[in-house]
Amino acid sequence: MKIAIPMVDGSSCLHFGHCEQFALVKVDAEAQKITETAYLVPPAHEPGAWPRWLHEQGVNVVIAGGMGQRAHALFAQNGIKVIVGVSAATPESIVTAYLSGTLQVGQNVCDH
Repeated sequence: MKIAIPMVDGSSCLHFGHCEQFALVKVDAEAQKITETAYLVPPAHEPGAWPRWLHEQGVNVVIAGGMGQRAHALFAQNGIKVIVGVSAATPESIVTAYLSGTLQVGQNVCDH
């Protein structure tokens, strides 16, 4: 499994479209542990570009603070599960909480 987390200034980004890079966290789903974390700069931000690009990177799940409905739908079209409402934190702490079933999610902070 590969999980993508939008990042800004070294922490998860609350607004998906404002991210500077993505943390791509590779997970051994059976062992429930992180095996690798890479940071990649995405292509130019335009509708549909990031969902396609992340799909090409092998991403299965995107975890973000907030995301608009259109982007959410584009990820679904690319077979990528979206989780929103996550507070700013390190990618490793977010993924560890996700794997253990303790990830706290709140409101989607993006309203467009």
